[in-house]
Amino acid sequence: MNLNLWNSLILDPMVNALLLLYSWLGQNFTLSLTVFTVLVRMLTLPLTWQQQKSSKVMAELQKSKEWLDMQKKYAKDKQALGQAQMKLYQEKGINPLSGCLPTLIQFPILIGLYQAITRVMATTPLQLLDLYAHIYRRTLPNAAALIPVGNRFFWLNLGQPDPWYILPVLVVVTTWLQQKLITPPAADPQSAQMTQSMAVTMPLMFGFFSLSFPSGLSIYFVIANLIGIAQYGMMGKIELPDFVKKLLPAIELPDFVKQYLPASGKTSSSAKPSPAKAVAKKSHG
Repeated sequence: MNLNLWNSLILDPMVNALLLLYSWLGQNFTLSLTVFTVLVRMLTLPLTWQQQKSSKVMAELQKSKEWLDMQKKYAKDKQALGQAQMKLYQEKGINPLSGCLPTLIQFPILIGLYQAITRVMATTPLQLLDLYAHIYRRTLPNAAALIPVGNRFFWLNLGQPDPWYILPVLVVVTTWLQQKLITPPAADPQSAQMTQSMAVTMPLMFGFFSLSFPSGLSIYFVIANLIGIAQYGMMGKIELPDFVKKLLPAIELPDFVKQYLPASGKTSSSAKPSPAKAVAKKSHG
């Protein structure tokens, strides 16, 4: 994409939106970033819904008898299996890439956010001149009074990475939680392995990026993940028992805890029979 076109469509609107919110919200950049995150999530909500809808359709297809029979029939011929899968997708009117498209569309938004936050956090004279070149004069006639913006939030310099690595950890945890919620269980082993790999790789990747990203962008990730979890809950798709079941398999309990838990579907050998069962056993004896 041409640099001028990128600036006009992505970077400049984001820079000016952040500064406009900053001027409206008492020149509190963290609050401005939070509101900006909410607005971005609202704008990308249709993409999120489309992604979740596509994931659900794919999960239902992979549980169907046709799909499972296909896995058995072509278990030793991966090429034939792939061709049969594509044919089934066409018959059902499913585009297997439709779930990836919303994610790909959001990547330019993330890149634009990274550039916008780093520019708004300008401190040196050269950086301030570069920032001023992206500002809409009519929208922000008082821009000179707004910059440089306040870049402190607790121990953080929002233009620098978190020195205590707390934000990268929060990015990993919240990304993982959101992935566990929105990813439906896969029916076949190959898809399940891929899903499990993505559920681990994505949080670690974003956490790794957060080690070098400005703290402001890491805060965006954390807030966006929390909003995503809240959106999922408001759509009525979070049920506590199911959520716990999703989390527990990924949590390895210590041995000293496991010894007090009965095996699944079995009664602990050390457990005493209930009084009712004891009486019944005695009467039969």
